[in-house]
Amino acid sequence: MKKGIKIAIPKGYLFDKCVDILSRAGFEVKSLVKNNRKLSVYSGEDAMQYIISRPMDVPVYVEHGACDIGFSGKDILMEKESKVYELLDLKNGECRIVLATLKDQLEKVKEKYRHFGSIRVATSYPNIAKKYFDSKGMQVEIIKLYGSVELAPALGIADEILDITASGKTLEENDLMEMEEVVISTTRLIANITSYRVKYDLISKFMNKIKNVIK
Repeated sequence: MKKGIKIAIPKGYLFDKCVDILSRAGFEVKSLVKNNRKLSVYSGEDAMQYIISRPMDVPVYVEHGACDIGFSGKDILMEKESKVYELLDLKNGECRIVLATLKDQLEKVKEKYRHFGSIRVATSYPNIAKKYFDSKGMQVEIIKLYGSVELAPALGIADEILDITASGKTLEENDLMEMEEVVISTTRLIANITSYRVKYDLISKFMNKIKNVIK
């Protein structure tokens, strides 16, 4: 293998968007698309190794040097509080983290706010939730869930949810009403702090090619 860079790419929603940008930037992606069930794919043409991982793991791999650079949603970087360099906003994969509650519970929740009642918030983003409510000067009970956050109000374990949405369809399907937008998230190109210094020329060249197709 030629000396190159290791790139972390998230599975799922952002995978195709990342591959599209790589393709438009002139990188060889056939091996990546063909072998997208593999966790590690090497592109000999570009001397780059792609590590395909869960979105939440991308900043972990980059921060700890397992990968030199990676593609990650801003929401995950904020939740993980990752110590990485954020190089570019790719301006795709846009989604929002919002606060929502059941439509028929909205007035009851507002009443709790007015009288400083105890609010229970279910979320997969406890750090973002804590910072948000701290900034409002509000004490809340944060209930961490790993999935199906939208069910929490209907099951009676939370008054509100703080969750990510792209179209709002899932909220609507679960009779939830958006109360406030907390964060707008897009895909970011990130780099390991040491790699950025040691492999500056390679990373800079890669970054400039990506920059040319997102203008």
